[in-house]
Amino acid sequence: MEKLEINKNFWKDKRILVTGHTGFKGSWLTLWLKKLGSDITGFSKDTPTNPSLFELSEIKNDIDSISGDLRNFNDIKKVIHDKKPEIIIHMAAQSLVPISYENPRETYETNVMGTVNLLESIRNEKNTCIILNVTSDKCYENRELSRGYVEGDKIGGHDPYSSSKGCSELITSAYRKSFFNSSNNQNIVSLASARAGNVIGGGDWAKERLIPDLIKSIMNNEPVKIRNPNGIRPWQHVLEPLSGYLKLIEKIEFNKDKFSESWNFGPNEENKPVSWIIDKISKLYGVKCNTYVDNKKIIHETQSLKLDCTKAKQQLGWEPKTNLEKGLELTVEWYKQYENNNNVRKITEKQIEDFNLF
Repeated sequence: MEKLEINKNFWKDKRILVTGHTGFKGSWLTLWLKKLGSDITGFSKDTPTNPSLFELSEIKNDIDSISGDLRNFNDIKKVIHDKKPEIIIHMAAQSLVPISYENPRETYETNVMGTVNLLESIRNEKNTCIILNVTSDKCYENRELSRGYVEGDKIGGHDPYSSSKGCSELITSAYRKSFFNSSNNQNIVSLASARAGNVIGGGDWAKERLIPDLIKSIMNNEPVKIRNPNGIRPWQHVLEPLSGYLKLIEKIEFNKDKFSESWNFGPNEENKPVSWIIDKISKLYGVKCNTYVDNKKIIHETQSLKLDCTKAKQQLGWEPKTNLEKGLELTVEWYKQYENNNNVRKITEKQIEDFNLF
């Protein structure tokens, strides 16, 4: 199948609501959409990290950035009523496994009821709209399979975060079948979900995430705790799944019934363990990462997790443009430029421009 490129004309002047726009992935996505000429509203309860890509790149100066909490139905309902978005990309979440153990209630309230509140707001508003719910590869019931998980595999989740994302997927399916299918969908709402693996890239300062922890360790000359050096994940540069989200939404616009489904977006190559990532970051930075293994394993973690993205490749024409080594090179280059006090927004936009040329 011929590869599908991002259609700038499709995105120009589109009214788009991005929930979680102040986060790492949300900031990259918002900057990309801005370059495509979209009319963007962002909805988020706070800026989750300090430093923050969102603040350093001054994104809020170019969009309508609204502070609100998805757990409050009236907050999100008002935004959707006032803005009448044509496209909603739902990324707001409590997104960290360790935090979900510390605060499971907030995790479920945000990731489960937040999704319900968003979908209810659209159902009650009766606007024509495309919704993409961004969940996680951890939504699958992980049985440590040697093969990659496909979209039809059983939904589950051992820890509160993974379970909450599985719940979000089940909610998405229920709303699509009950309210947004072609037989009873008077407002023509199209609803899909996207499941992506561990993303890497510049501007991520989240706690309890491998690469941000390694970068901070190098910058501050401090040791960093590693929970599971043998853990294997589907690492990919942040622009890879984001390109998949954009292409999927373009496809939905022209064939709602066929593409309003769940989709995997992951890397091509064999996944790498944490220990390999540590060695590669050390070589790219030219400084050995000072790490130690925390043997006090207090949380359950999957040893191996892989995605099968055949469906997205065959039906969307989506294909990863970079391999893991290239993704790590881009990530380290971003942080090096940040350390040199170069303009963060220009750094990020340049990587977006270059990615489109790969």
